[in-house]
Amino acid sequence: MGLSAEKLREDLDAVAAREPRLAVELARIGYPEPRLRARGYKTLLRTIVGQQVSVAAAASMWGKLEAELGPDFTPACVLKRDFDTLRACGLSRQKQGYARSLCELVEAGELDFEGLPEGDEDAIELLTRIKGIGRWSAEIYLLFAEGRPDIWPAGDLAVQEGVKRLLGLEERPAEKATRALAEPWAPQRGAMAIFTWHYYANPAL
Repeated sequence: MGLSAEKLREDLDAVAAREPRLAVELARIGYPEPRLRARGYKTLLRTIVGQQVSVAAAASMWGKLEAELGPDFTPACVLKRDFDTLRACGLSRQKQGYARSLCELVEAGELDFEGLPEGDEDAIELLTRIKGIGRWSAEIYLLFAEGRPDIWPAGDLAVQEGVKRLLGLEERPAEKATRALAEPWAPQRGAMAIFTWHYYANPAL
């Protein structure tokens, strides 16, 4: 599972000790809630199902998948269904391709969610072999499902906007700049990512 509330607080306090602006904002708006996801292929499958649709539509599709496959369905269950069956659950041709890519890698033993590489970049490289899973989705999985403490999804627009506000920048930094600006926050950048989402969404700002 992802970073616990205790770990989030500990890591943010560590960054705040060397980043005074964070200390000020933590005192003003408080600590973020943990963002926890289950480890395993289903979390990434839900990501695929939810791409480019509303939360309600994604929930509906997932409910139909579980009704068709059973709540404890395995990758093999997905692979055994034909196009029309999965289409009836709401999965487009593209999403079916992505889902099959994920399930085929798991079934072939090429992707073991209980034994991903320890190195973050190595784990990202492996996860992005799945069709439809880019760097951002891989980073979100590693942060929310594995609780890796130094994951920094610099391509996320809310993270970029949070960095802009926190550091008092005139413009929202691009991905490369966002990555560079966060280097002093290592090795606690995962907690900082969760804080930037909290900061970005906070109505007190």
